Amino acid sequence: MSFAYRACAALLLVVLTLCLQCAGLVVLITWLRRAVASGIHKLSPFNSAALVMQSTAAVIVLHALQILLWASAYHWICLPSWESAFYFSASSYATVGYGDLVLPSNWRMLGPLESIIGVLMCGVTVSLLFAIVTRLIGNAPSRSK
Repeated sequence: MSFAYRACAALLLVVLTLCLQCAGLVVLITWLRRAVASGIHKLSPFNSAALVMQSTAAVIVLHALQILLWASAYHWICLPSWESAFYFSASSYATVGYGDLVLPSNWRMLGPLESIIGVLMCGVTVSLLFAIVTRLIGNAPSRSK
């Protein structure tokens, strides 16, 4: 397989990951806006915590889907089992990279590329969670003595 073929496959995976991330964030942001339509400052502490937990769970599912996307590519291209493909993808995406499972030499560029994408996508979702918590804290009613 030529380098151009492998580079196109890598580019396709990056584009699909970005599309999945953006679509997931659109859904999450739309849901969040509806959830706080009556006013974010009216949420009780319990409801605020539940909102953060639900948002975090949604983000975890979104990252799992991205890992599954890369695992599908690994399984289709070069890894024999779904278990090894998902394991390699998850450890690469999370930048753990144990090294106990490696891709064939002509596909090894995908592992570090997935790690870069994983760091970036985690950064984007962490910033969203940070924005949510900041809004919840910033809009909390002040208590006078």
